[in-house]
Amino acid sequence: MIKVSVDEEALQEIYREEVRKKLEKASKDLVFWDTAELKRRTCMSWNTIQNTFFFDTRFEKFKLGGKWYFPAEQAEAFLLSWFDEQKQSGKRRNMA
Repeated sequence: MIKVSVDEEALQEIYREEVRKKLEKASKDLVFWDTAELKRRTCMSWNTIQNTFFFDTRFEKFKLGGKWYFPAEQAEAFLLSWFDEQKQSGKRRNMA
């Protein structure tokens, strides 16, 4: 008779790590975002996006037909940078 003993905690950690890797890969699989994906990723409405960063010249975008597209890697990098800028300007306003 063979007995197998499994460390449940270690197994859960391996499972979590593999799920994290799959989610990260799925996130990187997109080459372009459309407006729906941009709204989902930022948790902002289309009006808020347009009123905050959409017209920033650093934000890469192009329109194909009637639909906007955003290069995924550049959009993510811009948004992280833009968010840091907003945090910094908010700190400066709070100190004044």
